[in-house]
Amino acid sequence: MDLPKRVLIVEDDMPIADLLRLHLQDEGYQVTHCADGNQGLAQLRTGGWDALILDLMLPGVDGLEICRQARAMATYTPIIITSARSSEVHRILGLELGADDYLVKPFSVLELVARVKALLRRADAMARNQRNEAGALELNGVRLDPLTRQAQVEGRPLDLTPREFDLLYFFVKHPEKVFSRLDLLNQVWGYQHDGYEHTVNTHINRLRAKIEADPTDPARILTVWGKGYRFAHGGPTA
Repeated sequence: MDLPKRVLIVEDDMPIADLLRLHLQDEGYQVTHCADGNQGLAQLRTGGWDALILDLMLPGVDGLEICRQARAMATYTPIIITSARSSEVHRILGLELGADDYLVKPFSVLELVARVKALLRRADAMARNQRNEAGALELNGVRLDPLTRQAQVEGRPLDLTPREFDLLYFFVKHPEKVFSRLDLLNQVWGYQHDGYEHTVNTHINRLRAKIEADPTDPARILTVWGKGYRFAHGGPTA
């Protein structure tokens, strides 16, 4: 019998936290709640969490710092940020720090639960795919090992965030195929929400800075104007 998924809620608004806990427990999840950032970070470090629901404005350590530290940990935990900060700047910052999703308060609890379920399904599917992969992928000077999640370009180790690894791995698995930003959001991030396309651009720019000899004239991740992006099969030009 499968163990229930473990969800950590870090939220200082007790009515919201109680409502989330009730709905998630109804779905069969094991839920732990922390009311401040210090407690939340301590719980996160104990490990074994399947998802993190994280408020930004917290007593103690704030949500962005918790998100940053979560992404520095060896184990990848899906993160949904919830915040009263509705500006695009805060949303993009949260996503760029490694959050998987961002919901602005007030939000529908049922929608949040649906997004948690979608993230967990995606995480399970990725884990199964990685177990089924037979060795590393290598293309156009890029080498990726889905089991160890190690990456190299021209033999040089790459320091990639989990999302950068997933995006590059998806590109390398589908060379020369053109993907729009919405395609990439759906396939790599696991959702399609208006206004999130900017985070795709940011991740691609960061990948180019790490894998291209000249990020302003890329030879691997290419822009197909009006359509999207593709990963070139051939080697970089001199």
